[in-house]
Amino acid sequence: MRYCRFQFNGQAQYGLVESVAGRDSIVRILVTPPEEADGDMESLRTRRIEAIALEEAALLPPVRPSKIVCVGRNYKEHAAELGNEVPKEPLIFFKPPSALLSPGGVVRRPKSSQRVDFEGELGVVIGKTCFQPAADVDIRQFILGYTCVNDVTARDLQKTDGQWTRAKGFDTFCPVGPVVVTEGIDPSFAAGAGIGVETRVNGEVRQQGNTRDFIFSLATVIRYIAQAMTLYPGDLIPTGTPAGVGPVVAGDVMEVAIEGVGTLKNSVADE
Repeated sequence: MRYCRFQFNGQAQYGLVESVAGRDSIVRILVTPPEEADGDMESLRTRRIEAIALEEAALLPPVRPSKIVCVGRNYKEHAAELGNEVPKEPLIFFKPPSALLSPGGVVRRPKSSQRVDFEGELGVVIGKTCFQPAADVDIRQFILGYTCVNDVTARDLQKTDGQWTRAKGFDTFCPVGPVVVTEGIDPSFAAGAGIGVETRVNGEVRQQGNTRDFIFSLATVIRYIAQAMTLYPGDLIPTGTPAGVGPVVAGDVMEVAIEGVGTLKNSVADE
């Protein structure tokens, strides 16, 4: 299943996305929000509408998280390119939900920063409440689906502040979407499994990675986070970025493409 969130008749709605005549289109309203499905997406009540092409819809972030728990330096080459050591255990930090930005929205470069970077990432959406799961529990049962995330970062502020809250947390610094995919991809659970993560700026490829190169698997990351805090349905976990991060300036267009998920596109402007 693929779903999005969009404005429809003046209200925010979730929509089921299917291919219609070769175009991704919204064909049904999800009457029951996905985060209320307790992981059972087949039980969701839906209502048919006249198909709306996804590219023509007024899209919103497809998640409404209580928190956004990010994973830093989860690719060896990315840690190295910024002169950092590979972490010995998952390195986590927060972005506030106020940083969320819709597909097609404009990332604002704040006046307080001289360097704002793109960071394309696979995002994991939690589907069931998870807290200190038993060692023999299959972590996949807690995952609702996957989406594209751009972990926009004020790199200079990240370095000067020491901790990352301000540098990662500006409004518009967490573009997400355009859809959440609930089945058909396996980012890091099966041996050798992985999906491609690519970021383009103005059509030029800047990042090319694969989730099979994670330092810490999704199971490890989710268990680590859930030892400290309860993960609730709808919570978002951006899972780290491959090597190749770099700055953007006003007028640039960023695209984060995740294999099997889709492409998240956002432009940049000065505050």
